[in-house]
Amino acid sequence: MSLIHLRSATTSFVAVSDEPAVPLVVHWGARLPESLTEEELIAATRPVITHSSTDAPMPRRLFPLGVDGWRLRPALAGSYADGTGFSLQLSSAQVTHDESTLRVRASDPDTGIEVATAYTLHADGLLEMVTEVHNGGTRDFRLDACEASVPLPMDATEILDLTGRWCRERSPQRLTLPMGTWVRESRHGRTGHDAPLALCVGDPGFGFRSGQVWAVHLAWSGDSRVYAERSPVGQASLGAGELLAAGEVVLAPGETYCAPAVFAAYSDRGLDGISAAFHGYVRARPSHPSTPRRVLLNTWEAVYFDHRLEVLTALADRAAQVGIERFVLDDGWFGSRRDDRRGLGDWVVSDEVWPDGLTPLIEHVRSRGMEFGLWVEPEMANPDSDLVREHPDWVLRVPGRDPLLWRHQQVIDLANPQCFDHIVGHLDAILTHNDIAFVKWDHNRDLIDAAHEARPAVRAQTLAVYALFDELRRRHPAVEFETCASGGGRVDLGILARTDRLWASDTIDALERQQINLWTSLVVPPELIGSHIGGPHSHTTGRHASFALRAASAVFWHLGVEWNLAELTDAELAMLATALAWHQEHRGLLHTGDVVRLDTPTRSAVVHGVVATDQGEAVFSIAQLATDVTEGAGRLRLDGLDPDATYAVGPAILGELPSCQQLSWPDWVEHPGTRISGAVLMRVGLSLPNLHPEQAILVHLQRV
Repeated sequence: MSLIHLRSATTSFVAVSDEPAVPLVVHWGARLPESLTEEELIAATRPVITHSSTDAPMPRRLFPLGVDGWRLRPALAGSYADGTGFSLQLSSAQVTHDESTLRVRASDPDTGIEVATAYTLHADGLLEMVTEVHNGGTRDFRLDACEASVPLPMDATEILDLTGRWCRERSPQRLTLPMGTWVRESRHGRTGHDAPLALCVGDPGFGFRSGQVWAVHLAWSGDSRVYAERSPVGQASLGAGELLAAGEVVLAPGETYCAPAVFAAYSDRGLDGISAAFHGYVRARPSHPSTPRRVLLNTWEAVYFDHRLEVLTALADRAAQVGIERFVLDDGWFGSRRDDRRGLGDWVVSDEVWPDGLTPLIEHVRSRGMEFGLWVEPEMANPDSDLVREHPDWVLRVPGRDPLLWRHQQVIDLANPQCFDHIVGHLDAILTHNDIAFVKWDHNRDLIDAAHEARPAVRAQTLAVYALFDELRRRHPAVEFETCASGGGRVDLGILARTDRLWASDTIDALERQQINLWTSLVVPPELIGSHIGGPHSHTTGRHASFALRAASAVFWHLGVEWNLAELTDAELAMLATALAWHQEHRGLLHTGDVVRLDTPTRSAVVHGVVATDQGEAVFSIAQLATDVTEGAGRLRLDGLDPDATYAVGPAILGELPSCQQLSWPDWVEHPGTRISGAVLMRVGLSLPNLHPEQAILVHLQRV
């Protein structure tokens, strides 16, 4: 036997190789010493033999299967068409590893099915698991499931994951993990507004900054399954994989299935440690944006389908006046698209609305020092469109029937090479012949009854969408892409590998966005989360909100504005300009620092912040969602600071101070620059104003 020890600064993944069998997994969690030996680890972890069990200890292998006596979810399920070949026994394992990566190749001698898996522990502690299944046999093999999992300790018994709906994405839910399996499955054909994002299991009562937590995320934008399970036999697991429809993957001899990557993270400091692992990985990608995140204006809630040149140029003039850096034209510029019932899929500039093309607007926007962006929805088409009239066979459907309409549109079959080439050609032409720096890519419906050549097609469609992004990025490497799916319906690391921004929700209601943005950042770093300052009245909820809350809810993220600036007063324009200027001055901190979220069980508030990696500067947001039973707000202990440093503390004024319920302000508000040590801020706390409901204030700290 030989020890395999992958380690980062915070985490260890330990397996024991006993070739020719697949390695045993004995630990995933807290970092272990480099001097660890297989003898001591096996002695510490070897399970006992129980009554009503196998006569030898039940192994927990890297790729657990039922043939080993494994009673939890198997890593692989499938068979020949006649039902035989269902029980695979992997052997002849070839194992290679170094300090960060373990690779195993194994095969079943009876069927010829070969499995290759790679486990990579990245520098910030994120474990990436990638699996391929190859049919080296002589018969077609139907693959029903291929999942990657990691072991959990039996005392990790509390689950936290996310659910939601349109305009209320990523709402947290907690429950106790009983004996059995907690499974979250998505059959939307996209990630889904109700997606768990990260399935977290940990110590009872774990919070943002406390407790041990284990988490898993599937980097896939199609149908999915994630799960946590415990068994009376004394085993527990956390895993994920693509959710395959019946017969969706049938491997002919020589064919290979590549499973979506599964990511797992461990933290001994609560959910913020989980986020640190994900954020570190995402920020280290070569494709991660390296330039400041430009503040944009999106025209949707400003003018909707009103695409008159004089209206949009006036809006652009006001945008430039307040410091906007990118102007994005939303839906309505193409074909017969004057509302959401027609024209979708016809990716040519409308002669009716734009007789001279987009050039006059683009030139006006560029002359004001801004970049130009454009909205598209390439995966969909209205039945009332030239595309569907000319190519009805391009609708993604089971032969002989149409899927239910959703927002008056259907999905088009991008797995059809002719359809794919048509869409690539039209989008390429738009990007080639116009000065476009940014594309907002929308996806406004679920996939229902999706079939390509009469077979299930969610997987094929998802891979085709990825290929479409990849091809357009290859042809236009300077263009940034935003992923939007009725807001936050497609948020995962699969789509984020191809995009530079995500639209977290179609609601820009500031109160709703406090929670949506906070929980989206569980996996996604702030600089990739689009969040906009809207008008006082929310289009989606009908709520009215103060400017202080609207600005505070947006400035930490990839900031945008979605407001008809042409209708603003001079005072409103001045407030907006102040907020944008503050963001632009501090986005270097906001978009590179460590995310800190504070548990506030006794306050009706959301508190989060960003602390510079050297702890020299920080900004915290305190958003009061509702009234408290106490007249005074008390003190808030900040976290993540340098206890030995002294900080100048003051409010960040984003155009106006919030309203409050007290006669005086705390000293740090009355006297900006008040000096307080990190130790006092972290252990004693900072006195808070008693804000009115739906108000927010930012605290800025600078080491002196």
